[in-house]
Amino acid sequence: MIEEAFLTTEEVLDYLQVNLRTVYRLIKAGKIPAVRVGRQWRFRKRDIDAWLEGQRGRLPRGGPAARPAAAPRTARPRVLVVDDEASIREMVTKALALADYDVEAVADGRIAIDRLRVVMYDLLITDLRMPGVDGLAVIREARRLRADLPVIIITGYSSEASAIEAIDLGVSGYLTKPFRVPKVLSVAAKALGE
Repeated sequence: MIEEAFLTTEEVLDYLQVNLRTVYRLIKAGKIPAVRVGRQWRFRKRDIDAWLEGQRGRLPRGGPAARPAAAPRTARPRVLVVDDEASIREMVTKALALADYDVEAVADGRIAIDRLRVVMYDLLITDLRMPGVDGLAVIREARRLRADLPVIIITGYSSEASAIEAIDLGVSGYLTKPFRVPKVLSVAAKALGE
């Protein structure tokens, strides 16, 4: 008889690289099966791996054609991620998708502005410095289209002038690269009032 591998909540947090709130959210949504043992949760490792494998095909690949503009509104928060670095864009997208956000990612500010004009997002996460249309221009246009849209800035360059302008534009969060996934998830949840 082969013994199945079960993970504790702490092991799942480390394995998925997410926070406790995200794990509880996934359990409640029925995304990852869990068994209650006394006051603790236990997770079958093969169930977690199967769920992760199923998520790979659901993640958007970026660009304006990643999802049709006429996609139906879902109960999940809809997030637009804008970053010219593919690795950052993919990491943020994957982390948010695992936390059950509806995520679209684009590689530049011009595409982001086009998407903001046709899709209602609940949150904008944008890099500050990008070639062509930068993050501040994206935020200014987002504010013109919808003044109450929460915005998080991710940047590798933290300057006093850009921080002041970002604050003046009413951003909800300001993260400096390198950053960890749990921090992005907590700032996103805070920006959305969760």
